[in-house]
Amino acid sequence: MITLNGKEYTCPVDVTLGLIGGKWKLLILFHLHYFTKSSYSEIEANLPGVSEKMLSQQLKELERDQLIGKRQISAKPYRIEYFLTERGRSLGPLCEMISQWGVNYLKENNIDYIKDQHLYK
Repeated sequence: MITLNGKEYTCPVDVTLGLIGGKWKLLILFHLHYFTKSSYSEIEANLPGVSEKMLSQQLKELERDQLIGKRQISAKPYRIEYFLTERGRSLGPLCEMISQWGVNYLKENNIDYIKDQHLYK
């Protein structure tokens, strides 16, 4: 068993899934991979269905695990900008591969996301 941050994992894949697993974390990471840096509201706008509580929790966990960072842009109005850390950027190839796999799967099912992606924004 592997113990990390008070949690037990069975193998390195389990560790990775523990850090990026769930519905929202990988989407947040991909958003920051694609847009480089974003405000809370920009991330929220690209994740329809996420609650404020869940988004806030996921951002805190990703920051705790050193996959994202944040910097204060202004005090009034209070604005925060999120970005990938070096460790988070190292997940870029994984994000690209998962995205391409999804595009290919959609194409196999006669859905051309690349051509029609404006419909999904």
